[in-house]
Amino acid sequence: MPVTIGSRPPANSRDPIGWMTECHRRVENFLLVLLKAGELQGRLLSKEERDALETALEYFREAAPKHTEDEERSLFPRLRNLEFPGRATVLALIDELERDHSVAQSWHQEMDELGRRWLAAGSLPAVEAARFQDLARELDRLYQSHIEIEEKRIFPAAAGRLPSDELKVIGEEMAARRGLRSTFDEHT
Repeated sequence: MPVTIGSRPPANSRDPIGWMTECHRRVENFLLVLLKAGELQGRLLSKEERDALETALEYFREAAPKHTEDEERSLFPRLRNLEFPGRATVLALIDELERDHSVAQSWHQEMDELGRRWLAAGSLPAVEAARFQDLARELDRLYQSHIEIEEKRIFPAAAGRLPSDELKVIGEEMAARRGLRSTFDEHT
């Protein structure tokens, strides 16, 4: 089930770099929900707080991994196959980003377990609530740096160097991961 915040424009496989950037805004919005939940110290949640926490956990469990795949299976391999000035720096950054993905996945799994316990039990013991808050803060720090590297270094390198046919394939792969029809298939 897709998760959205507000009125999201339809995904556009014609601009995969823009689509990935749009995903970052959703990551940031759902991180804010987790940070706010962490401040509640595991107390009994209102219906609105429960719904927000459930939605954020679902986003990071179901939707965010598709974004990671977009990068690790579609974008990064294509950048690795190109020769260009500054390539060694970009490849080192990609390696760092992939390590971030692994760390984030582990933290999200732990946070998801804590969040599900919180939702099931109605509250969290103080130690678990503190861990939830710590994880939210650590994820926020990780993503701030991660997103900055991608948006200032990796995405511009890709947009400026990948041929349009490669960008088209990336967009099609992103659409397929989400069970969407590629906008390249549409007759406009």
